[in-house]
Amino acid sequence: MSIANLSIEICGIRFRNPILTASGTFGYGEEFNQIIDLSKLGGIVTKSITKHPRPGHPPPRTHETAAGMLNAIGLANVGVDKFIEEKIPFLKTLDTRIIVNVAGFSIEEYTYTVERLNDTDGIDMLEINISCPNVGADGLEFSSSVRRASELTTALKKISRYPLIIKLSPNVTSIAEIARAAEEGGADCLSLINTLVGMGVNHWTFKPILTNITGGLSGPAIKPVALAKVWQVYNAVKIPLIGIGGIMNHFDVAEFMIVGASLVQFGTANFINPDCTVKAAEGLTDYLKQTGISDISELIGKLGGNHEIQGKNFPACQGT
Repeated sequence: MSIANLSIEICGIRFRNPILTASGTFGYGEEFNQIIDLSKLGGIVTKSITKHPRPGHPPPRTHETAAGMLNAIGLANVGVDKFIEEKIPFLKTLDTRIIVNVAGFSIEEYTYTVERLNDTDGIDMLEINISCPNVGADGLEFSSSVRRASELTTALKKISRYPLIIKLSPNVTSIAEIARAAEEGGADCLSLINTLVGMGVNHWTFKPILTNITGGLSGPAIKPVALAKVWQVYNAVKIPLIGIGGIMNHFDVAEFMIVGASLVQFGTANFINPDCTVKAAEGLTDYLKQTGISDISELIGKLGGNHEIQGKNFPACQGT
């Protein structure tokens, strides 16, 4: 049997394999460059970029939990101007796909950042973070309202030169409704899930562990939730999905693809084992050989669902 094909194409962009790194867990890529061969990844999703630099929340802002971690970083980042000046030159040198994560607190902030990135080469896609659970109520506004999610997506689709990925929150009544709103607004792709809202308490001091009190729960503990959300959204929309949530190895990658994801993102796993992504890519080749699958795209939606999912073809992404 010949070597299995691990490449995946979405939005007219071909990824070497379905493995990406999750925003906020991989810095701007350069931090891991001396540890792993970044060219073996399908792509890198950068730390969230905002209009202005942000210091984030004061420490402690991370906390290990059973089978996971809490974080309340607060979108700390260098701001879009310094990102373009200091980070893009390195990212341009990499032989992998680059997805820039964009965050904001108003449509104006999002559009400003996207317009600045429009003037920059070396980017393949934008991931729009509408769902950060640890930056106050405004951070959840776009992810929890059908109308606001549609408005933001529509506004950004009109101006972006890059395909748009809308990152969804699980902390909503119906993630499928938000997903459909983003699709109707022109989203080319959806990524899910962002972290679940959680908190930690010190039973000796009677105080919260994080300075922000609550934070985002990630890691293996949330994987069953993430799988269910991906499956629900896959049955609700026609655009491709990127699965996120507790992915640790190549078997997890396969499971997310089976329920409907075209690509996946490794997040918390990077803190535990910095070369987890490379090992997962290697493991996928063996897994496909063992299952007799010659092309990894055959896994997408293999579970089936509420309608004719097996063999479902995604339409070409909408151009600008």
